[in-house]
Amino acid sequence: MTTPLRLVIFDVDGTLVDSQGDILAAMAVAFETVGHPLPAREQVLAMVGLSLEVIFPTLVPDADAATHARMVQRYKDAYVALRAEGGVARSSPLYPGARQALEALHAVPEVLLGVATGKSRRGLDKLIEGHGLQGLFVTQHCADFHPSKPHPSMILGALSDTGVAPRDAIMVGDTSFDMEMAAGAGVAGVGVSWGYHDAARLGAFAHTVVDDFDGLQGALNQVWGQLA
Repeated sequence: MTTPLRLVIFDVDGTLVDSQGDILAAMAVAFETVGHPLPAREQVLAMVGLSLEVIFPTLVPDADAATHARMVQRYKDAYVALRAEGGVARSSPLYPGARQALEALHAVPEVLLGVATGKSRRGLDKLIEGHGLQGLFVTQHCADFHPSKPHPSMILGALSDTGVAPRDAIMVGDTSFDMEMAAGAGVAGVGVSWGYHDAARLGAFAHTVVDDFDGLQGALNQVWGQLA
């Protein structure tokens, strides 16, 4: 029996790379700009994965649209400056085993790789270039062109790009937003426990949760086996 073409879609921040240092620093700049106290670290990280246009109105609901837009721009400017200062590998290091897992999956002819991220197109391009990941992801969807997670638009775009059926696709991510997005698109979700949401938050939508990249291939095979 021929193995069907399959697609593994990855979130970025909190899944492939640990960018929390720059995220928190850029958030501090954005909040200082408008004279608003910075929320607690846990509150900020709980929002990672959503688009900035959703994050700031949620964290500062009493501010007007112009203030929110100013915070978005200040965050973006600060994040770019931090990345330029420290370099991608330092500011957003890959989690242990991430590169090896991506390369192993990429080597399988029947498996395609994709990205669905709350990052901007510019930010995603810089990260891929900085880590030398060019050519791994055949489909890339980001916040510039889609509604914020957990809307399924990014995954639906990836399915359309590749022609892969929903039952043959899996979303890998660290937040409940990723898992809800997967469910909304009709694809399976595999959660990772090392990111910005507690693993307990993933359970309602994730088919399974892995604790390291060494366990990812087995989890993918398990999910595809269950859906066969």
